[in-house]
Amino acid sequence: MSNHHYIACDLGAESGRAMLGTLADDHLTIEEIHRFPNGAIAICDSLRWDVLRLFEELKVGLRKVAARGISVSSVSCDSWGVDYVLLHGNEPMLTAPFQYRDSRTDDGLARAFAVAPADEIFAETGIQFIFINTLYQLHADLLQRPAILSAAERFLNIGDYFNFLLSGVPKAEESLASTTQLYNPQQRTWAKKLIEKFGFSARIFPEVVPSGTKLGPLLPALAAETELRDLQVVASCSHDTGAAVAAVPAAGKNWAYLSSGTWSLLGIESSTPIITVKSRQYNFTNEVGFGGSIRFLKNIIGLWVVQECRRAWAKTGQEYNYEQLTAMAESAPPLKALLNLGDDRFAKPDNMPQKIADYCRETHQPAPTTPGEFVRCVLESLALLYRQTLDQIEEVTERKLTTLHIVGGGSKNQLLNQLSANATGRVVVAGPVECTAIGNVLIQAIAMGHLPSLAALRQVVRNSFPTVRYEPQEKMPWEEAYKRFREMQTMR
Repeated sequence: MSNHHYIACDLGAESGRAMLGTLADDHLTIEEIHRFPNGAIAICDSLRWDVLRLFEELKVGLRKVAARGISVSSVSCDSWGVDYVLLHGNEPMLTAPFQYRDSRTDDGLARAFAVAPADEIFAETGIQFIFINTLYQLHADLLQRPAILSAAERFLNIGDYFNFLLSGVPKAEESLASTTQLYNPQQRTWAKKLIEKFGFSARIFPEVVPSGTKLGPLLPALAAETELRDLQVVASCSHDTGAAVAAVPAAGKNWAYLSSGTWSLLGIESSTPIITVKSRQYNFTNEVGFGGSIRFLKNIIGLWVVQECRRAWAKTGQEYNYEQLTAMAESAPPLKALLNLGDDRFAKPDNMPQKIADYCRETHQPAPTTPGEFVRCVLESLALLYRQTLDQIEEVTERKLTTLHIVGGGSKNQLLNQLSANATGRVVVAGPVECTAIGNVLIQAIAMGHLPSLAALRQVVRNSFPTVRYEPQEKMPWEEAYKRFREMQTMR
């Protein structure tokens, strides 16, 4: 039995990890080697990412793997979408990259629609309209700091940027490129009409390569520094959700996936883009997945609201971990107050409990008073939002969805899993937790010739990782809650 080892560098908005994957006899084991915090830095009235510190942390992870004395086949980095680094010559960056919640794109949609109508943008890209998209960030660069954008020779989204730092090869992997709202998923290339119309320089857009492309060996200086030899750098799925969806342990057709974490990314796998009047009306997106598949999904607010509540309480000396908060929520009264999580106030940081309480008072609902009540309110509202999104997918695609696979860090939240089953009326299958790293590793295995296909990849996942099944319960209270939830969305 031969073992193959791979390193997944998985970067999230709250933390990053270097993960070691070992494939042996159609089974995968995954081990966290090095974890480090991440988060936006508030500086000069802006929110930025400290990507150089993150790279140094990744190198720590590589050195820890090398200390194991094992032969590693490859390494690949994945990250969240939309954010990017601007490059010029040998400079590691022109400026510290902006974080997607920075206020410079608050009016980005209105500014963009003055250049190109929404219909045209959606027809070209099939991407949902959300102010954080790369399109609106680059447009802000063009309007607010044209000298910086003019000096740029290339832009790379975050996961691709780290693969570039490892390999010296600046390519755009298509799952990540497709998040920008500047990529055409039908033509499988950059949306040249939009790029020209907005006045962006075509030279900054790198070559797009398919998921699972070998970029080349680890740079010699890094190989010497980390003591990792004969290591290939692979562009697996550079978008974390693309990697996670590839590793969903599903079979058949009547399933949807939910990548649950800071964001909730809920959708289905499609063979072709679904760019229709109805999909635009419901603000769905068409992102590229492994093998050229389409991730037809909606990017909706996720556990970010709970994360922000936890940060706010910590500032007042109330320190809770997520397990404690979930236990308190489980004991709180059910369906007491519901939130329209699409309200813009919940997308921004700062004193989230106060925002929730204000919203409840404005909508004539009892405001939560304890941490458990706040968290339960958020989780129940999320579950109802999942139902609404699944119903919309069924309407757009005429596909009956009976099972929801929840993967990612949020799949550990047993309360949210059961609430999701109750609210949606569908079976929930939770796990694996580390689906992003698993997908990253196993796509590397395909690239290196150690696995033959996506079907084989998913069979390895089913062989290797347990899942937990949740059946729907308490139908009537949730039907009434869903009616209240829908009515709330019409309130101003």
